[in-house]
Amino acid sequence: METTYTLSGQYVDIMGRQIFPATLTIRNGKIENIVACETAPGHFILPGFIDSHVHVESSMLIPSAFARLAVVHGTIGTISDPHEIANVCGVEGVHYMINNGKKVPFHFFFGAPSCVPATVFETAGAEINSDQVAELLSNKDIYYLSEMMNFPGVLNKDGEVMKKIAAAHKAGKPVDGHAPGLMGDAAKQYIHAGISTDHECFTIEEAVDKLSHGMKILIREGSAAKNFEALYELLDDHPHMIMLCSDDKHPDSLLDGHINSLCARAVAKGIDVFNVLRAACINPVIYYKLPTGQGLIGDAANIIVVEDLVSFKVKQTYINGALVAENGNSLIPVIQEAPINLFEAAYISENDLQIDATQYPKNAEGAIPVIEAIDGQLITNCIWMEPKIENNQFIPDTQNDILKVVVYNRYFNAPPKMAFIKNFGFKEGAIASTVAHDSHNIIAVGVDDASIMKAINLVIEQKGGISCVNDTLQKVLGLPVAGLMSTEDPYIVAKAYTEIDLMAKSLGSKLGAPFMTLSFMALLVIPHLKLSDKGLFDGDRFKIF
Repeated sequence: METTYTLSGQYVDIMGRQIFPATLTIRNGKIENIVACETAPGHFILPGFIDSHVHVESSMLIPSAFARLAVVHGTIGTISDPHEIANVCGVEGVHYMINNGKKVPFHFFFGAPSCVPATVFETAGAEINSDQVAELLSNKDIYYLSEMMNFPGVLNKDGEVMKKIAAAHKAGKPVDGHAPGLMGDAAKQYIHAGISTDHECFTIEEAVDKLSHGMKILIREGSAAKNFEALYELLDDHPHMIMLCSDDKHPDSLLDGHINSLCARAVAKGIDVFNVLRAACINPVIYYKLPTGQGLIGDAANIIVVEDLVSFKVKQTYINGALVAENGNSLIPVIQEAPINLFEAAYISENDLQIDATQYPKNAEGAIPVIEAIDGQLITNCIWMEPKIENNQFIPDTQNDILKVVVYNRYFNAPPKMAFIKNFGFKEGAIASTVAHDSHNIIAVGVDDASIMKAINLVIEQKGGISCVNDTLQKVLGLPVAGLMSTEDPYIVAKAYTEIDLMAKSLGSKLGAPFMTLSFMALLVIPHLKLSDKGLFDGDRFKIF
């Protein structure tokens, strides 16, 4: 059935760097014409926003539910790395994401996960080898090779790593990078292997160094990792080389805003609005060769109407010409989807959580390595502190904010691994989660073994989820899809997450997102000290202690 309608407003020609009153004619989902006129309503019409790198799974929502929230903020597409579900369910998980995403009017551009598992120093639920990567890259629904986190493998020319990169080049698809802190000759070697983006820069010096070698930089602002303040000046300095992304965004954060919020912050910093919009709307389309268009005649009508170019409050979102959000209300329906999962963990006891003082790594002075979590960053520090000992066991020291952190294999029965962590700030209780990048084993942190045991067993009972316990209360949010995502309406999930997040903070934490921060404490490919199901991991030497 043929459909035709018109939209009038202040048309934003981003690449032409001009704004003028115009009427757009939309016919059968495409922009048929853009006609300048003398007067038009004061709102602005522009191409929709694109998140240039996101793990949808971190929203705890399946793709169709993620889309239901994202369109309210003017997001019409995402460059989506299904790496998280792939680490649990393998290639089947990638297809699950693609198939669910196709059930709603939204543009999910999925990549082929490059690092499943991320390292050999952890246990994942699946492995995706170079042959499987090549097969995925031949799929028209796969647009790129997802972030190559194994940068030591690239620098050392590991055979499997190089085959995956070569498969992407053969398919004519780009390769996303992940090289936190890499600079100088090492960064140059990494980039010259054919890797052309990075979203892990946490200083402007690092970003400029990588830009000098031709790498495109994604400015990341997620629920845990926040690099916007350090990098926003790049938008004016290198407008054709910058994109915006969230990487990981929890449901409450997605409820509040998305790429539109970054645009508002950048304009408030004095960044040229055309450079901001180029990064948010145009550069991803050009770099990833996306079929979404640039809001020009002949392009698909993936356009948004915003009140102004300061707050970027979205009035309407159109995808392929269809109205999918209006005045803060999503018009995308809830999709009923059956879960997939892989979960075999047995219930744990307090005795399983004891740390024998004679078996734990120490330096010559008897100090032990402690993970120092950093709010707003994925990197951690390794600090050496004097342990608290009771009955020949190392125990948490709440007075000095040294808590116990546990990683427990979810895929088969194995003893848990324990360490100590600073900056969670809990005075009571514990939290646990099966969102634990990248292998998604169970991770927990708490003030005593009884609390940690309760929190872990709550998520085991749900076969995946997040939990919080104190002396009198317990809460759990079940995540039946791979222990990562819910199948519920996203507004219900966001409300439940907000409640459990507030409870976690009530334990004494000053962290902006305790669950998100916890989820990265097992991420071995980010320096400096982390914990996997195989033990305490030295990210600088890239080996188990």
